[in-house]
Amino acid sequence: MAGFHDRGPGPVDLRAVPHPAVTLVLEFGDGWLVVDDATGRQQRGSLVAGLAPGDIRTRGENIECVEVRLSPVVARAVLGACPAELDGSVIALDDLWGRDASRIREQLEDAPSWDDRFALTDDLLARRCETGTPVDPEVAWAWDRIVVLRGRLRIEDLALEVEWSRKRLWSRFRSQIGLPPKRAAQLVRFNHAAHRLAAGESAARVASEGGYVDQSHFHREVRAFTGVTPATLASDPGLAVDDIAWASHGTFVQDPRP
Repeated sequence: MAGFHDRGPGPVDLRAVPHPAVTLVLEFGDGWLVVDDATGRQQRGSLVAGLAPGDIRTRGENIECVEVRLSPVVARAVLGACPAELDGSVIALDDLWGRDASRIREQLEDAPSWDDRFALTDDLLARRCETGTPVDPEVAWAWDRIVVLRGRLRIEDLALEVEWSRKRLWSRFRSQIGLPPKRAAQLVRFNHAAHRLAAGESAARVASEGGYVDQSHFHREVRAFTGVTPATLASDPGLAVDDIAWASHGTFVQDPRP
């Protein structure tokens, strides 16, 4: 998780670069936060964004929030809804948690420090995870393999490793994680590639070493996830924020705690 407090002279306006996690934003304070999704819909305040939600922008002023990137392996238990039900969209947290969403907002607002806010959030997520419905062990293992191998694997081989048919793996993975295995692998691969671009590596090198057929293939995939070119993505301020707030970006392996 990471805490954000906007102290800029004007409103924030950032593109949300897709990453292999379900995003939970717990907003509090006197400012305002709006997220515009790819369909033109807006969500205000605390929200949840599913995996690969398309082209979305975050806008606001005097924002204060705790942002949590949930492994999709634990997202169903924490949220009380399958990531597949989010269908890659952005929804208001009130629609999922009801009164609990207002309660955590009040607690975060009253907390005297960021450490206290992180502790409150951690306790809340742990309680919800303990009482929620876990994913199948095979699905959790398959997700972790995709992450560890950075999306560079054959889904047929993954099915053999969990001793399931390809059809069964596709069905269970899609319903419990929110994306089919192949799309999940593409998202994980893209995440690593995007941060290599932001670190100053050339698109040609990232494509050749990142598991893409060629640079054109890489270009198409970046377009599909973000709507922009690799050159534009490399200088995206959202990735610069990632390097500060998410020092271990890309390591979305299942939390070993219950």
